Amino acid sequence: MQFIRDNIGLVLVACLSGVMLLWPLFGNRLRGVKEVGSAGALQLINHKNAFVLDVREESEFNTGHILNSRLIPLGKLKERISELERYREQPIVVVCRSGQRSTAACVQLGKQGFSQAYNLAGGVLAWQKANLPLEK
Repeated sequence: MQFIRDNIGLVLVACLSGVMLLWPLFGNRLRGVKEVGSAGALQLINHKNAFVLDVREESEFNTGHILNSRLIPLGKLKERISELERYREQPIVVVCRSGQRSTAACVQLGKQGFSQAYNLAGGVLAWQKANLPLEK
């Protein structure tokens, strides 16, 4: 106890850094975001007829995207959410370059009642790393 009182600043820094290290592991779960890897996304697409939503910018999308994916940039998702209404009851795999923007999109979709939105962990980069096809 004496050590903690004498070194409260160091103890707080150590605790804060521990939380920062664990946030990527648990933060998405706390926000209600479901994540799938490339193999899991492929299973959803092939066996559950999942809709693939790409939230990158158009220039990124044009360099290569998952087959049959639909582009709605993250910045326009809120105003264009009505376009996704017919997919409300089916799985939606949300994709971006690395998985960051798609996480934000999954949070938005969840708030709008899309309970089956899945974030592609690692995004298109992980998809490519798994040697899965992209179309241009």
